Amino acid sequence: MFVAVVEVQLKKGMEEEFKKWVNESNKDLSKFDGFVNRRLLATRTGKHAMLVEFENQEKFEKMHQTQEHFRIQSKGHSYMETPPKPMFYEVVN
Repeated sequence: MFVAVVEVQLKKGMEEEFKKWVNESNKDLSKFDGFVNRRLLATRTGKHAMLVEFENQEKFEKMHQTQEHFRIQSKGHSYMETPPKPMFYEVVN
């Protein structure tokens, strides 16, 4: 399993709209081969991250090369104050 944890800083007042976008865009992302899950995380202090799970890194990267993903990503970035900061992991146990 390949996992991306993506730190996102939302624009002020955009959390509810971003949550709606996450739910809507998850429907589109679920059509990609290898997609497992994507969730929005929040700390008690109001920071956010996305947890993205794919079967493997190759399928994750293939999805990133599509126009559909570019469209989804562009819309998501419009809710953010700064560019997202991803960290990538392989599940080892």
